Amino acid sequence: MDTMDELRERFSELSPFLICLGDEKRQQIILRLMEEKDCSGLQVTDLMETIELSRPAVSHHLKVLKQAKIVKFRSEGTKNFYFLTHEIGEINKLKRLLDQLTNFMEKG
Repeated sequence: MDTMDELRERFSELSPFLICLGDEKRQQIILRLMEEKDCSGLQVTDLMETIELSRPAVSHHLKVLKQAKIVKFRSEGTKNFYFLTHEIGEINKLKRLLDQLTNFMEKG
């Protein structure tokens, strides 16, 4: 497969992940979860304070982050605690795409 076809394919594969990361509110959620030193997770109410959105809006962003395999949650009774996942498959794909783009641009 030639380089342009590979790039098109990688962009297509990563599009949902890139869209997920491109949202400022989701970026704020990721950064807030990164601040948690004990990795026990945060509840929606904790995140509402940080990003100043309603519960349904925060829940929607968390759903998108879960679908992108960036966030997971655990339940304790009726409470859900959200934390960053350790799955880095999409991040590795993004690294490969960026390496390929860098190589292409350096040659061009």
